[in-house]
Amino acid sequence: MRVDRLPRRGETLLGKGYRVDFGGKGSNQAVACARLGAKVSFVAKIGRDTFGEMALGLYREEAINVDSVIQVPDEPTGVGFIIVDTEGNNCITVDPGANQRLTGAEVSRCLRALEPEKIVLTQLEIPLEAAEAAMAWGRETGAVTILNPAPARILPKSILPLVDILTPNQCEAKILTGRTPEADIEPETMARELIRSGVKQVVMTLGENGALVVTPNSISHIPAINVPAEDTTGAGDSFNAGLAVALSCGADLEAAVRAAVVTGGLAVTREGVVPSLPTRNDVLQFYQQQGQMPPNWLS
Repeated sequence: MRVDRLPRRGETLLGKGYRVDFGGKGSNQAVACARLGAKVSFVAKIGRDTFGEMALGLYREEAINVDSVIQVPDEPTGVGFIIVDTEGNNCITVDPGANQRLTGAEVSRCLRALEPEKIVLTQLEIPLEAAEAAMAWGRETGAVTILNPAPARILPKSILPLVDILTPNQCEAKILTGRTPEADIEPETMARELIRSGVKQVVMTLGENGALVVTPNSISHIPAINVPAEDTTGAGDSFNAGLAVALSCGADLEAAVRAAVVTGGLAVTREGVVPSLPTRNDVLQFYQQQGQMPPNWLS
C-alpha cells in the first residue's frame, strides 16, 4: 500500500494502491537469482493454501527447482505487510507462517538431495537452526556461503564462523553487534567487530551511498548507481542476488559487489517487489545505456 508518508506511532493514515504481490526474502532472492541467469534450487516451507499454490506457480514460471519446497496443511504461507511512502521508503511487518516451521534437519536433508552448489544464500525469515544448517552444508561442500541477516537478530556464535560473506544494512549491523538502531557508529567499526566474531567478509549496504566491502585485510567503498527511486522494497534481495550470481560466475568480491549495487539499484526504479527484480538483459541494457563495457560475469 502507498502512503504520502510513513505513519507515526499511534497514527492512522489513508493509503492507496493496495495490491497483493509475491514476496518473502528467500523467495525474492531465489527469483532474482533465476532472472539473472542462475540455476536455482529453492529450499522452503509454505502452506497448502492459495498463496502457496501461487508461489509454486511463480517458481515454476521462473524455472526454479521446487523439489525442496515443502508444503504443509496446518500452517499458512508466510505473509508480509508493506507500506511505501512517496519517496520510496518502506516499512514492513512479517508473519512467517510455515517459514517458522522449517527445521535444520529438513534443510540438511533437502540440500543433500541436491547437486553441490557454488553458492548457498539464505536469510533470517526462517528459524536460526535452518539458516545455520544451510551455512554448514555450504561450508561442508565448498560452496561460498552468504547470509543476509534480515530481519536482524542476535546470532549464536556457532553460525558466524560458517559465513563467508555477511550482508547486513547499517541498522542490521548495529543489532548484530549488540547496539540499538539509533546508535551513532561508523560502518567500518561494526564490520570489523563482525569479522572478529568469525565472519570471513562483510558487505554492508549503505542505501543511496552504495556498499562497503570489508575483509580482514582491506576495505573499499562501492558507490551507488544514480537512478530515480520509485520503491525500495526488494532492493536488498536484488542486491544479494546480484552478489551471489556474479560470484557464481567467477567474479571476485569487489566486482561482485559492483554487480550487486547495479542489480539492487535497478530494483528501486519500479513499483512492487517481483515486478522490479531485474533480468540479466536489464543489467546488460543498463551498461549499454551508460556507454560502459558489461562486466565479465554477464558474458
